[in-house]
Amino acid sequence: MAKFLSYDIYEINLHKVANDSDLKYVLLQTTNKSLIVIEDLDRYLGEKSTAVSSSGILNFMDGIFSCCGEERVMVFTMNSKESADPNILRPGRIDVHINFPLCDFTAFKSLANSHLGLKDHKLFPQVEEIFQTGASLSQAEICEIMISNRGSPSRALKTVITALQSDMAGRVRMRMKEFGSGRGVEESMGEFGREGQNGIHPIKEIKNLYGLLRARSSRKASMDKLDVDVHEG
Repeated sequence: MAKFLSYDIYEINLHKVANDSDLKYVLLQTTNKSLIVIEDLDRYLGEKSTAVSSSGILNFMDGIFSCCGEERVMVFTMNSKESADPNILRPGRIDVHINFPLCDFTAFKSLANSHLGLKDHKLFPQVEEIFQTGASLSQAEICEIMISNRGSPSRALKTVITALQSDMAGRVRMRMKEFGSGRGVEESMGEFGREGQNGIHPIKEIKNLYGLLRARSSRKASMDKLDVDVHEG
């Protein structure tokens, strides 16, 4: 996103911010044309003792508009938005929600093409078979494996296969524990085929976000031109 917009990136670690006042100070130090990123917000807010309060974060989000003007984009990542304060998620604070589902075989092939230059490989059928059993990883995890093994595509695919097999083994152990609690075999095994399949593909939402940003930029440029014309007149 930063590359597409030619924006600077500010990544804020809330654990290193002393208090609400410091968070506001950090905001004031950001420049125009900047992308402000806070990762794992839900996990931070779920901690019992935090230096920055929920109200401090709300004020921080509102401050983007009240004291910094336009040309700033704020990005929050969460593992689950269900546990987040609804006040944080409301329109006006977070305008676009993008769900990144767990990786499936279609997404895997796209990643392999992007990071490894592979459109096909003899190991692809094995990878597809493992995905069909219900094993999955996040797209970020698979990207990390591919980037770390970019010099050897075959090694990268073998590492992905091993990671998927480990994920599947963990799921089986979890299901076995659930069997002991009285859940039916059919119910649990039926979930294998659904894991990672729900959720809307993020590409459409990302395009919508870029469209929104472009519209705002165009609107601002038009207002700037109008202001110049008025002054010249």
